[in-house]
Amino acid sequence: MLFDIRTIVAGLLGCYGVTLIVTAALHDTDADHLRSGGWNINQWTGLGMLAAAVVFMTWTLARPIRTPEQAPAAPRHDRSHRRQRRRDQR
Repeated sequence: MLFDIRTIVAGLLGCYGVTLIVTAALHDTDADHLRSGGWNINQWTGLGMLAAAVVFMTWTLARPIRTPEQAPAAPRHDRSHRRQRRRDQR
């Protein structure tokens, strides 16, 4: 599960989401609100990324990767009868 791409994407989205939420809480200026039309865009983007991370982790846990079972070994053909037939033909 560690090397599943869904886990890696969820981790990255989660880290970026937390970073944006912390940035929104610590560095919230009037200039940012003016540029974004009155929205705290870092907070909403961070929450969206955290939600996407939760979806990816839920998907990973709900449908884990399953390795296919090994097929049974094919029976070996006994070719000794061919050798015997060739010897008889000589």
